[in-house]
Amino acid sequence: METNFIFVSTIKLNNMTNSISITDFSFQFTGYGHYKVSYTYPSGKTISATINNMPLIDCTKNSDEPKKKDLIQLKRTIKYNN
Repeated sequence: METNFIFVSTIKLNNMTNSISITDFSFQFTGYGHYKVSYTYPSGKTISATINNMPLIDCTKNSDEPKKKDLIQLKRTIKYNN
């Protein structure tokens, strides 16, 4: 019975650490069609990159409720654009 409790607890922790929201990002306009976007990990580490993919910026920054898949795509773009 203890192993089931530990397993359930582990799943709950994984779901909490995998959450992503628009508040994890900061956007700074750098020029026509370019934004410097920073992402802050839950640990406090920050990564940033200049993004020129305006459809992605529109889906995230300019959206009232951005979709999780768009936020994940933006995070990946920042991570692998460095």
